[in-house]
Amino acid sequence: MAQAVADGARSVQGMQVELSYYVSPEELAGFDAILVGTATYHHDMPVSFKSLFEEVAVKNISLKNKIGGAFGSFGWSGEAPKLIIEIMKNKFEMEVTEPPLPIRFEPDQAGLEKCKALGKRIAERLIHTA
Repeated sequence: MAQAVADGARSVQGMQVELSYYVSPEELAGFDAILVGTATYHHDMPVSFKSLFEEVAVKNISLKNKIGGAFGSFGWSGEAPKLIIEIMKNKFEMEVTEPPLPIRFEPDQAGLEKCKALGKRIAERLIHTA
C-alpha cells in the first residue's frame, strides 16, 4: 500500500517522495507532507506510532500546517488510520486530507489504485500550496 501511495505522489511532476519504515521526530519536521500507513491492532494504532507522536509532542516539534494523510489495512475494525488523522489534526494542527483510506485485508488492484489516488491527491495539494 505504501509503495502505491508513493507511486501516486511521484506521478505529480517535480514531487520528491521518501518512503521510510521509520523516521525520527526531528526528521518529520523536514517534510512538507506526512502520510502514515498503519495496520489496526485491537481497535488501535501500533504502539510505535503512539511513541513517535508522543516524542514529537515532548520535543515540541512543530508539524503545524504540514499536509497529512493516513491509510492502512485491517482485518476487523480499521480504526488506526482515523486515529492517526485525529492526532495530526487536533494535536499537531496539520492540514489533513480526509477521510483516511482503510482497506480490508490485503488490497486488490482496485485498492492499490485508491492508494495511488491518495498519493496523487496529497502531492497535488502540496504543489498548490507551495
